[in-house]
Amino acid sequence: MKRIHLFELEDFAWFPGWLRTCMTRLIVTMHRALGSSEELAEVLARALAASGATRIVDLCSGSGGPMLDVLRILNTKPGLERVTLTLTDMYPDEEVARRINGQEGSNVSYRLTPLDATQVDAEATGLRTMVGSFHHMKPEAARKILESAQRSKQPICIFEISDNSSPRFLWWMALPFGFVICFLITPLARPLTARQLVFTYLIPIIPLCFAWDGAASNARTYTLADLDELLEGLGGEGYRWEKGVIRGRGTKLYLLGLPTRGASAGG
Repeated sequence: MKRIHLFELEDFAWFPGWLRTCMTRLIVTMHRALGSSEELAEVLARALAASGATRIVDLCSGSGGPMLDVLRILNTKPGLERVTLTLTDMYPDEEVARRINGQEGSNVSYRLTPLDATQVDAEATGLRTMVGSFHHMKPEAARKILESAQRSKQPICIFEISDNSSPRFLWWMALPFGFVICFLITPLARPLTARQLVFTYLIPIIPLCFAWDGAASNARTYTLADLDELLEGLGGEGYRWEKGVIRGRGTKLYLLGLPTRGASAGG
């Protein structure tokens, strides 16, 4: 495989929660700037229509990422007004979960019990999504996630905004790019806190961490050829796989797994 499994600072348990939250806000801001919420909504609308699922189960959600925006877009589309979203994580963000679960009449919920993306239980039926998180998985775990979806006859969508198609020697151009971008997009982050401003513009800890994790994410992203390796032997038996690239504001990669006609998806 071309990808290299470098470390990301956010992966470590010792990484401060407030700093992780600040970086997550920037990632959501990047999604909005790149138009990925609209592009992902189009892919998911197709997957929902093909599978008949009415529920999205987002894996490795963290603080929710762009999926709240994506659901709002989906719910404006004919026939998808009642689609619901369940956010899940191996280490649920309890603060975000309390806020989301406290919204009366909402079609979004946050599961408080841990959910391992490689071992999704039978109750979590519906369209599984992994947005900007699949590259965190080593090949063995990534393969298990794909196998689990096919075995359960549940649709799945992998979506990445990293582009690992460039030559390896160019990977590290993402470091200075990410550092500068952090300064530019911080005013667009919501909520914009004093801590986010101080540790961006006065003490640039956030830009340094954001730049490293962005470059590492790029190196870890599975290319289309890498996905072919992961998918070897999968498909058939009432299930099909589709992968592709979306070129708009930036380059995004997606992988769809769909139960074929007659196979039950549930949800």
